[in-house]
Amino acid sequence: MTSRERVRMALRHQEADMVPIDFGGMRSTGINAIAYNRLKDYLGIKGETKVYDIFQQLAKPEPEVLRAMGGDVIQLDRLAPSFGIKNTAWKSSALMDGSPCLVPEDFNPVTNGKGGLDICGDDGIPFARRPKGGHYFDLVRHRLAHVESIEDLDGLQGDEISDEEQAYLAAEAKHAFDVTDYAILGAFGGNIFEAGQMDFGYETYFAYLAIEPDIIHAYNRIITDAYMRSLKKYLDAVGRYIDVIQFGDDLGTQQSSQISVPMYREMIKPYQMEQYQFVRKNYPEVKVFLHSCGAINSLIPDLIDAGVEVLNPVQLSARGMDAAKLKAEYGDALTFWGGGVSTQTTLTTGSIAGIENEVRENMRIFAPGGGFVFTQIHNIQANIPPEKIMAGYNTAAGCRRYAKGV
Repeated sequence: MTSRERVRMALRHQEADMVPIDFGGMRSTGINAIAYNRLKDYLGIKGETKVYDIFQQLAKPEPEVLRAMGGDVIQLDRLAPSFGIKNTAWKSSALMDGSPCLVPEDFNPVTNGKGGLDICGDDGIPFARRPKGGHYFDLVRHRLAHVESIEDLDGLQGDEISDEEQAYLAAEAKHAFDVTDYAILGAFGGNIFEAGQMDFGYETYFAYLAIEPDIIHAYNRIITDAYMRSLKKYLDAVGRYIDVIQFGDDLGTQQSSQISVPMYREMIKPYQMEQYQFVRKNYPEVKVFLHSCGAINSLIPDLIDAGVEVLNPVQLSARGMDAAKLKAEYGDALTFWGGGVSTQTTLTTGSIAGIENEVRENMRIFAPGGGFVFTQIHNIQANIPPEKIMAGYNTAAGCRRYAKGV
C-alpha cells in the first residue's frame, strides 16, 4: 500500500495496513533546523538543509530523512511561507549553533543594537525580530494598531494569492502527485482569530472583541472575502492533487479556550465556517484540517459543525484534552493528526523510556478504527537530541500495525 492510500484510508476512518506517520509534513509537525541537522548526522544522511520556514526556523525534510522516519506525508508549501519571502531561490547560511543551512535568497535580516536580528519592511522599519539568543522571529509591528473606528479600515486589503503563486502551486502540486506516492498536505492558512491578533496586536484585539465587535466584524469580513477569492484560486490550481487542506487558528491556552464559546460562535465561527464549508461542498475528497493549539475541548463540537474534519496538534498536556475522552467523543467525526508524544513535556524533559511508553499508549488509544495520523504534538525543538526523536518514531514504527499489533 502506498503512503497516499494509507493516509486516505485513515482520513476515511478506515484501518489500512499501518497507521500513517507525518514527519515534518506541515508547519506544526516539523523540526527545528538545528535539531534536524543533528538528526541527519545521527542517521548518517548528507545533504543541504533548507530552512523553509524562517518564522519558526523549520527544516524541509529531505526524501532520505522522510524514508528513515517512516513518513507518509509531504507539504505543498506556499510560495512565501514566512514574512512574504519567496522560497524559490536559496543561499548558504548558518544556524545559531554554527551548522550549515540554506535560507531563501531574499532573507536579509539586519543586526539590531541589542544583538538580535530584524527583518525590515521597504520603509526600513523592523516588523519581525529574533532576540539575541532566541530561536524564532516574532512580529514587532502591527499594521492596524492605529485603528479606532470602522472608517479606519477603509482601503484595507487582505492577502490574496497572486497569479504567480497560483501557477507555482499548480506546478508544485502536479509534480508532487506525479513523482511521489506521498499524501499531499496543502498549506493554505485562512486564519481569522490569529490574523486579528497579528494585525491589531493582542491587547487591542481582545479588547475590541469585547467592546468594539463591529470593528472586528468589519475586519473579519474584509479578510474573509480575500480568503475566499484566494481559496477558489488555490483549489482551482491544486484541488485535484492534495489530500488535505490546512487551515490555522490557535484558539486555546494551556487552561482553556482563549475566548468564550459564545464569543467564538459570534465573532469567529461564521468566517471560518464560510471557508471550511466551501471546501466540503466543492472538493469533498479534500479534507478540512485545522491546526489549533491548547485546551479547545469546549470548542470541538462547534469546530466540527463549522466543517473541521482533521484536528491538530491534539495538545494532550492542555486541560481537558484527555486522549481517551477525545477519541471516544469525537473519533467518529475527527481524524486526530498528532497526539503522538508531547514536545512540551515528555519529548523535551522525559526519559527515553517515558517517550516510548507515551507513544505506545497514545497509539493504543488513537489508532483503532482509523482516524489517526501519528506525529509529535507540535514542532520538534532545537534542544531535542536525535536519540529522543528516534525513540518516538521507532516506537511508533514498531506498533503501527492495526488490531493486535497496536
